[in-house]
Amino acid sequence: MDLQFLLLFLALALLAEVIGTVGGFGSSLFFVPMAEYFFDFHTVLGITAFFHVASNVSKIALFRKGVDKTLILQLGVPAVVCVIAGAWLSQWVEGRWLELVLAAFLISLSLFLLLTKHVVIAPTRTNSFLGGSLSGLLAGLVGTGGAVRGATLAAFQLKKDVFIATSAIIDLGVDVSRSAVYAWQGYMQKEHLYLVAALVGVSVVGTWIGKQLLHRFSERQFRTAVLLLVLATGVYTLGQAWLK
Repeated sequence: MDLQFLLLFLALALLAEVIGTVGGFGSSLFFVPMAEYFFDFHTVLGITAFFHVASNVSKIALFRKGVDKTLILQLGVPAVVCVIAGAWLSQWVEGRWLELVLAAFLISLSLFLLLTKHVVIAPTRTNSFLGGSLSGLLAGLVGTGGAVRGATLAAFQLKKDVFIATSAIIDLGVDVSRSAVYAWQGYMQKEHLYLVAALVGVSVVGTWIGKQLLHRFSERQFRTAVLLLVLATGVYTLGQAWLK
């Protein structure tokens, strides 16, 4: 990759990190489709997983006071188990149909929660298990499950710091797990390691910028912003998958 494309790639990664921090569910939602313009799908999966490890460490450091330990166990454990299964299955499963299903789910759930603001989904073990399992499976299969986890946590109506810190810790477990599987499957090549090093810096800067922007949002505005980003991502994913 020449210098011009490298700078463009890093600039877009920074934008994805800022938006992912403000949205509360990580940068992979935006980073994966962007990175596919530069690399093949399996390489994107590998780069995204390693990038996201650094990204989540940054979020944990900046939002560590808001951790919900109960949700980490109830939502995080099934997410980690399912991401390993999804990452292993990724070598055989056709991504286009999964993206269509993901898009339909995101559009439907985000519209439902936006149009029925009085509805609160309780953070029960069952709801947490379902949200964690689906987000982990999709993260392993198509590289991003953050929108499902984001929609789940938004439905629980958590405070901003709790939302972001809890999501980041769960995501860290997910990304470390899938990174190991992707590396074993050969998705991460030596010639791309320099990108991971550069993306570590991008993750720190992008997370810090995102945190500054979050100070401008009320709790209600934050939840609405998350759901609008989930809706936009669903529409974008649908368009991308439809055109493949």
